[in-house]
Amino acid sequence: MIFRKSEPPQPPEPAPEPTRPGSKGRPTRTRKEAEAARRRPLVVDDRKEARRRDRERAQQERMEAQQALMTGDEKKMPLQHRGEDRRFVRDVVDSRRNIAEFFFPIALVFMLIALVLPLIRPDLTAALSGGMVVILWGGIFLCVIDAFLLRRKLRAKLEERFGGVGQGLVGYGIMRAIQIRRFRLPRPQIKHGEEPR
Repeated sequence: MIFRKSEPPQPPEPAPEPTRPGSKGRPTRTRKEAEAARRRPLVVDDRKEARRRDRERAQQERMEAQQALMTGDEKKMPLQHRGEDRRFVRDVVDSRRNIAEFFFPIALVFMLIALVLPLIRPDLTAALSGGMVVILWGGIFLCVIDAFLLRRKLRAKLEERFGGVGQGLVGYGIMRAIQIRRFRLPRPQIKHGEEPR
């Protein structure tokens, strides 16, 4: 004990450096470490199994998106239908009666008549074709006027609700107005004459 060497004094441990606001609190990894973390095999061991899993996952996502379009669940809808502003545009369109949604079925019936009637009564072909032109062009003209009025209404309501008109919202509403109400996706959530949510 008398002949024991004395140990040199240990230096005090440095205090941890205070982290500055917004820092990660750890050192940035090197490029080599980052590339190693990203590296994965180019060829999967079981390609058929991987493809089957991908197909199943894609099919599941499509089914969920289709179900969301039917029920109105915005979380699972396709991106082009999500958002409060898009829902508001859908409600504005669905709350009014649009000429185009009635015109297209009527135009389809007239076209079928124009195809069948000349086979039955060839003498009425000239009169029928003249009447068809008037009815079809008149309907298209009314649809254009209705779309212009809907455009003004959508712009005014979007300005009032959101303070501005987002890109593509008016076109989104006009394309929805052209569709027959029964076949619109996402399904209408309000009835004719109700106020938009």
